[in-house]
Amino acid sequence: MEIRKIDNELLQDSFYEIDHESGLKIFVYPKEGYSSTYAIFGTDYGSIDAEEIPNGTAHFLEHKLFESDEVDAFQRFAQTGASANAYTTFDKTCYLFACGANFAENLKILLDFVQHPYFTQETVEKEQGIIGQEIRMYQDDPVWQSLFNLLRCIYKNHPVRIDLAGTQETISQISADMLYDCYNKFYCLQNMALACVGNTSVEEVVKVVNEVIKSTEGQKITRHFDEPYEINESYIEQKMSVAMPQFAFAFKEDPGADHNARPTLKEKIMTSVLIDCLFGDTTEFYNDLLDNGYISTGFGAEYFTGPGYRIILFMGDSKDPKYVAEALKNRVLEVKKNGISSEDFERIRRAQYGRAIMSYNDVDGLANELITSYFENYKLFDEIDIFKSLTLEDVNEHLMRQYDVDNTSLSVILPKE
Repeated sequence: MEIRKIDNELLQDSFYEIDHESGLKIFVYPKEGYSSTYAIFGTDYGSIDAEEIPNGTAHFLEHKLFESDEVDAFQRFAQTGASANAYTTFDKTCYLFACGANFAENLKILLDFVQHPYFTQETVEKEQGIIGQEIRMYQDDPVWQSLFNLLRCIYKNHPVRIDLAGTQETISQISADMLYDCYNKFYCLQNMALACVGNTSVEEVVKVVNEVIKSTEGQKITRHFDEPYEINESYIEQKMSVAMPQFAFAFKEDPGADHNARPTLKEKIMTSVLIDCLFGDTTEFYNDLLDNGYISTGFGAEYFTGPGYRIILFMGDSKDPKYVAEALKNRVLEVKKNGISSEDFERIRRAQYGRAIMSYNDVDGLANELITSYFENYKLFDEIDIFKSLTLEDVNEHLMRQYDVDNTSLSVILPKE
């Protein structure tokens, strides 16, 4: 077992990276003076990993893993006073808890239930009904529908275009044997990571891991997606029960020759700076749209990325979504003429840098970021160094590579007549 201490001079803080002999990657971030502790056990497996299995299997497996032939995991955590949860995204599945006491006991529960799947055909069929209701709920959610309608416009082949939970038809094909097969393939320790942040220590975490963890055979998964650069469709609309039109709009980017590629952390930070410089709520552009009723305060933008997919995504409500989409494209063309000003760049860089530093007080955010950084192949403190060294030239060069105004899609949810 190898233990490495990772220091940051600016923060005067450290965390530990551990290569456990079982194959599990472990991160421990002790926070002196904190009374609570947060732990997350994640696997690099999400909804996009659906080749040769029904869509929605990753999410279905997450639901079922809390069950056992005796007491389910939620009941076990409730007995210790911990709050537990789980989530499935496009590219990972994570199980977690937060507690103010009994950390070692709760960590044992987390590692134990994730390592001991229990599926029967009877309980699988029961869960199909429960998740079927969840799918119907999302089908009635205009924000959710506008996003996935957009992803189907943007992507022709990439499975990010498919709803995380699958469909009624696809989940009906899931069996207990299929869940065991997926578990054995994707839940090997070599494809997983554990992060513990707060009132704990390396010694406490390693002691529990040594007691509970089971070595597995397997390897970190690889992905390959064949997706053209061009969008699939430029526009889609759907009518639902909404008071005002909802929209989702995006600029599609090319992940490059490596179709498994994610943007680098520096690319993500530069894009975040550009989003605030071009469209943020301190810009004249944003406030003109707001004052004239074309957007509301719910308008937002993000860099929506993962293995083989990356878009700059805008969502909100508007009396005229097509006008907003054209305004966003025109804003890009206007700024590309001269680039971001040094004043705007420095103001946004400093604001985001400050928020990044403050985020190191957030134990659950840190634990999630430790898992994400491992799966995306960067170190937790890297963002601090990137913000410190980032230049106006870096960001303006990135601007010229991004925002292809001829490669966009717009999804609109219109009120029923």
